[in-house]
Amino acid sequence: MSELFEKSRKLLSGWKGDKYVFGRGVLPEVGKLAARFGKSALVVCNTTYMKAAADAVVKSLKDAGLTLAGGAVVPDAGPNAPRADVYRIESYILHHKPDVIVAVGGGSNIDACKAANFLAALGGQVSPEIDHWFGTGIVSQALEKTGIKLLPVIAVMTAASSGAHLTKYSNITDPVIGQKKLIVDEGIVPPGALFDYDLTASQPVPLTIDGALDAIAHCFEVFSGLPKDAPAEKYALLAEITEAALELAVEYAPRVIKNPGDMEARQAIGMASDLGGYAIMIGGTHGPHMTSFSLIDCAGHGTACGIMNPYYAVFFAPAIEKQLVLAGNIFKKHGYIGENLENLKGRDLGIAVANGMIAFAKAINAPAALSELPNWKDTYIEKILIAAKDPQLDMKLKNMPVPLTAATVDEYMGPIIRSAAKGDLSMIKSFA
Repeated sequence: MSELFEKSRKLLSGWKGDKYVFGRGVLPEVGKLAARFGKSALVVCNTTYMKAAADAVVKSLKDAGLTLAGGAVVPDAGPNAPRADVYRIESYILHHKPDVIVAVGGGSNIDACKAANFLAALGGQVSPEIDHWFGTGIVSQALEKTGIKLLPVIAVMTAASSGAHLTKYSNITDPVIGQKKLIVDEGIVPPGALFDYDLTASQPVPLTIDGALDAIAHCFEVFSGLPKDAPAEKYALLAEITEAALELAVEYAPRVIKNPGDMEARQAIGMASDLGGYAIMIGGTHGPHMTSFSLIDCAGHGTACGIMNPYYAVFFAPAIEKQLVLAGNIFKKHGYIGENLENLKGRDLGIAVANGMIAFAKAINAPAALSELPNWKDTYIEKILIAAKDPQLDMKLKNMPVPLTAATVDEYMGPIIRSAAKGDLSMIKSFA
């Protein structure tokens, strides 16, 4: 095991302790993890292409003395956690009354189970409509006011993706308008989680690459969004997390493309996405993630964020020079940047790092401009800008290294989106 792997493992273990079981071949431990919380488990998982994982989870639960609530595995949520699936899973919780929910799948299924869980608990007391809960801290406020406790969710991640198994986030989609919205709440963090990196072997390469890009986005956005007066220890921790995650993603993503059966590379991408989860529990993401919420029918979440990171980096460059040098030197180390970044400042530094990010994207067959997405239309530009003014997404504007407001979205964010549509960095306005 390389020094980079060991460093990453120590970071994750130091963060989650025995609440998180991760590594290769650890899926059989899910029963012991769930048994801490009760005797009856509602398992939510795909039973077609993930049947082997579902069967292994059920066996482990039974071996640990748990019964299967309802006597069968509940079908999982679809991509991007459609709200209809949230309500469907909520009905299973209400009917079968389990002690614990075991959500098995990628970020979408885990997000849906988080939301279904608090709707089942709080819907009758507060509101059964998911729209009420979009925003920050609303679930925790309701729990404190009502005295209700949520069922424990054991999140079993199967794909290198969003870090949903470790975090306070739940992204839910309204497919009718094609818009994703966000719930951010400490009250929905799964009290137990497991990620067997061997499960990612069955995932198609584009999904794994999407996870690598999401890991980079999580770390880079949080790291770059640190306020200038952030405590030195917080900066140091995020620098360590970001450096480890980007090293894993940038070094190993090309290896997954070359050999999808390279399990060391798949483990690296899984650990990078876990470190991305760590990052977003320390601080918030901003522009690229906000933009991605309007692109659910164009690209995977990580890919949508990955497209946007270079363009936002140019805009924010004068405010995030230290972060750009740290991240940029990793891309330089692996041959994607030629310039000496320490000699560059402001916008020039941002453009150099952005070009390195774009070169990396091209090397792993990821799109580098919005116009390269299969379903892209220029009408999405207005959709993105309208969504950015939604008060429920105001947190993303505030998290930016240069905070924007709904009133300044068109002036500054508009050129960024148009720049990303054409793949032309010169169109981005400078704020300073």
